Amino acid sequence: MAQVLDVPQTQAAGAGDHEVDHGHAAHPPTSTGINHRKILMWLFLASDCMFFGALIATYMIYRGRAESMSTGPYPAELIDIPYTSVSAFVLLMSSLTMVLALAGLQRGDLRASRLWIFATAALGIVFLGGQYFEFTEFYHEGLGLTTNMFGTTFFTLTGFHGLHVTIGVIWLMTLLFVSLRGGLKKEDSLDLEIAGLYWHFVDIVWIVIFTLVYLIPYEEIHSEGGEEHATRLIGLGQAMLGRFF
Repeated sequence: MAQVLDVPQTQAAGAGDHEVDHGHAAHPPTSTGINHRKILMWLFLASDCMFFGALIATYMIYRGRAESMSTGPYPAELIDIPYTSVSAFVLLMSSLTMVLALAGLQRGDLRASRLWIFATAALGIVFLGGQYFEFTEFYHEGLGLTTNMFGTTFFTLTGFHGLHVTIGVIWLMTLLFVSLRGGLKKEDSLDLEIAGLYWHFVDIVWIVIFTLVYLIPYEEIHSEGGEEHATRLIGLGQAMLGRFF
């Protein structure tokens, strides 16, 4: 009689296991073996890469037009490389804290994960504060969005990057809030990993912008005749992005 009763129990257990397996199969991996959400993020970043590529190309072509049109102020009069270098360092350090946040969550250390998520968002806010200060200084020096082609392309390029950083900060603060309420655990590490992909992309884009906009001397663009030299610099930027994507 006991043996007879054991059969339904075994079958019930098997059915339960089947339900659990079926639950896991509700979100099967793609044919690449990568989660579909991560693939969608990569596709978005690829499209965003082309978007920033267009903005950078426009800036490199037109930033020398301000002097040819005798409409100042000019880049060489405004750009402060040491100051911007500090801002770039702050943003790059946020990539390190992002890695530490994900590593903490993946090993189940929620306290460390929350700490590093907050640190990443805080560094992003510091960068945005530095960018706001730079914008206001340029404005006080007479450079506005419609002052000349340099102002239009510069504020558009760096402004859109700042918008991306702002979105990233809001995303991280949202994840921190969810974590504090117990909704971000070790098994949810993919959520933070996807946010990390976005954040690292924003940092890499800034490396390209910082190199082409701030470090390349303005005189080279003007003296070597403009668009041909700008084309070579655009190719350099694309090569830099290609190393990461």
